[in-house]
Amino acid sequence: MSKTTRSAAGIVLVTLCAGQFLMALDTSVMNVSIAQVANDVHSDVTGIQTAITMYTLVMAAFMITGGKLGEIWGRKRAFSIGAIVYGCGSFVTAIAPNLLVLMLGWSLLEGLGAALMLPAIVALVATNFAKPERPRAYGLLAAAAAIAIAVGPIIGGLFTTYLTWRLVFAGEVVGVAVILFLGRKMVDVAPEKGKLDLVGTVLSASGLALVVFGILRSGTWGLVQPKPGAPVWIGLSPVIWLILGGGVILFGFGLWEARLTRLGKSPLVNIASLRIPQLRAGLSAFFFQFLAQMGLFFVVPLYLSVALGLSAIETGVRILPLSIGLLLAAALTPKFFPNTSPRLISRIGFLLLFAGIVVLMGALEVGAGPEIVLGPLFLAGLGMGALASQLGSVTVASVPESEAGQVGGLQNTVTNLGASVGTALAGAVLIASLTSTFLAGIASDPAVPKAISEQATVQLQSGAPFVSDAQLEAALHTAGVPADATKAIVDENTASRLTGLRSALAVLALIVLIGLPFTGGLPNRPPTVDDAATDADDKIRT
Repeated sequence: MSKTTRSAAGIVLVTLCAGQFLMALDTSVMNVSIAQVANDVHSDVTGIQTAITMYTLVMAAFMITGGKLGEIWGRKRAFSIGAIVYGCGSFVTAIAPNLLVLMLGWSLLEGLGAALMLPAIVALVATNFAKPERPRAYGLLAAAAAIAIAVGPIIGGLFTTYLTWRLVFAGEVVGVAVILFLGRKMVDVAPEKGKLDLVGTVLSASGLALVVFGILRSGTWGLVQPKPGAPVWIGLSPVIWLILGGGVILFGFGLWEARLTRLGKSPLVNIASLRIPQLRAGLSAFFFQFLAQMGLFFVVPLYLSVALGLSAIETGVRILPLSIGLLLAAALTPKFFPNTSPRLISRIGFLLLFAGIVVLMGALEVGAGPEIVLGPLFLAGLGMGALASQLGSVTVASVPESEAGQVGGLQNTVTNLGASVGTALAGAVLIASLTSTFLAGIASDPAVPKAISEQATVQLQSGAPFVSDAQLEAALHTAGVPADATKAIVDENTASRLTGLRSALAVLALIVLIGLPFTGGLPNRPPTVDDAATDADDKIRT
């Protein structure tokens, strides 16, 4: 590869990584700025959390459609249109005077922009990089997203504390302009002739929306049995009905797509491709990776910010080792092990992720400081980076080049589902374990009056809140609880909180082990330029 070609490829990779970074940055920034955002748009915390939920919902629901539009319009054009829509959404969000405008800009426009850009990014890597170069490119894309999640609290904390959160979104508008300028160097295949499957779009979007919304509400409403104060549908929590209803619609979507294929028409997704073992294995591994990864991103900040009382900025700094490990593994694994089996590297990645979670679980104890997360997070990051360096490449390589956009849509849908399930599951296990341990502890503690213990049992039916010792002590003092009982309750909260964190980490570790066998369908040989399917790639690049 000539120096000029390498330079062009570098610019393309920077452009795609910048797009990935921007779309991963939003939620992590918003999560640490909720209070100020709510105040500035004359809303409350619940309103902002609804906006966050809707952003995830829109993005997940239209990801498959976004991948198909990339094939019809051309991946580069879909990427550019998505960037423009995303930039408009960022601008609207930056000037939003109220919650409705905020949701229009952030939840809707940015969500739709991301649904166009993310599948196109996956396909554009396949178009602009030869097969030996793709593992590193896909790995760096994943690293860009992880870095955004880690530095989001730092950026959000700095701007929220010293300036305003609006400047973050204004900066995204500038970032989009730079991405569009640099994106001119990207090459693309000719768009396919065909029409968008509108029925499939409605079915996939509504089915995915119901499933994701149900998962996101499970912590508030309960998965099967409704929590106190939650709505009840036919004796059960709405969550289980939403997930089941979404599943039925998605089953119907599969039947519809298979019908279109039989009739020789253009389906939204080539259902036959899902029978390819390599693609199924790659998508399954993606699901379990993101389930554990986002569960870890949920648990660790809670420990740092609530249990240890660190600020958003301090919390973000402590999470950086994960992103550093991911970046190193994603960039160096393809360089030093270019001919190693993707199946082997992926299995090592899962084992490193498992080891990081287990080491962190063992290090959590009363009196431990924030330094205990550094090593385990770096170890987990290495595992995530090893996975990132292989999964994107092998999933795209499993289908013809013309279906790369569809694979991008499926890949991002699966990762969104995994992230949603991981966050919801980690939160549910954490609260359930904390509640049971806390109530059992104060019930058996002679320093806590029986009346207070019984009152706590009644009031905490829906789950004990994950609060700091200082917050709990202040609330008990306000309620007039005696000093000796207050100390006993606070001590029990400290121990129970750690038990909840360990339980959540244990479940995440188990999930990683469950995901390990799914790597069996991954290839033993990495995709190389010797593959027959590479001929089309070479023509594109020449």
